[in-house]
Amino acid sequence: MIVIACPGQGSQTPGFLNDWLELPGSREFLATASERAGVDLLAHGTESDADTIRDTAIAQPLIVAASLLAWQQLGALTGLSGAGIAGHSVGEFAAAAAAGVLTEADALALVGVRGRAMAEAATAAETGMAAVVGGVEADVLAKIEEHGLTPANRNGGGQIVAAGAKDQLAALAEDAPRGARVIALQVAGAFHTDYMASAIPVLAEAATGVQAADPTHPLWTNADGSRVTSGQAFLDSLVSQIASPVRWDACMAGFQEAGITGLIELTPAGALTGIAKRALKGVPSVAIKSPADLEAAVALLREAA
Repeated sequence: MIVIACPGQGSQTPGFLNDWLELPGSREFLATASERAGVDLLAHGTESDADTIRDTAIAQPLIVAASLLAWQQLGALTGLSGAGIAGHSVGEFAAAAAAGVLTEADALALVGVRGRAMAEAATAAETGMAAVVGGVEADVLAKIEEHGLTPANRNGGGQIVAAGAKDQLAALAEDAPRGARVIALQVAGAFHTDYMASAIPVLAEAATGVQAADPTHPLWTNADGSRVTSGQAFLDSLVSQIASPVRWDACMAGFQEAGITGLIELTPAGALTGIAKRALKGVPSVAIKSPADLEAAVALLREAA
């Protein structure tokens, strides 16, 4: 089985959508997506600088729209009916649309609400996130807890992301677990922790107007790495996941149980294929960073078929 992975926040770079605008229908899709999300995705994906697109309210819908654009273009070239799907953090909204749980329009509208609500929550305290790379997992988790932080993303492949108050993150960096490096992440707050709790009712209210369907593809949830069977349950988890840790390590274990034979990461790609190379050794992967990478992704899908 080929798994299509939808990336999370932090994967965006200035101008990363420029090449995509050369493809038929891309500009029109992004214009419509901008209306649904309430963000000018065309401008931010082509002209805005790194600081601008780091803004949570912009970054989240920008990443989801880019992943859906790549999904559409890939699907236009080859069949995707047998592919599994999973998203990392905000990437779960792109995964929900690709798997048929949400319409693209609803996914984009909800992620616009999510981004704005989380950006607002992040203003309440000086918080952030840092990747802890390397070390023994039990030691890393213990050290994160010792400094009053939360393991917000357990990504596998020797990477755990700690989140919490900036002074506590600084203390962790000074007292890194043996054999590990602590790398500050360029994000605006402590996502997937209790610091984001105020965003939950905002997204929950928006989600009441959305109809969810059961997935048409194998789909895994960040909550615990299990396979999704109920579209409504997955929608509910998209709301609660704002303040709950991401278990990408458990998702990858689920991929292995399902017999993964390859992984394709949608735009803006790179982070999840990097983790997969360490955690899913021997599994070929393709990162779709630009339209030039579509050919390699098609070849991997056809080989699997």
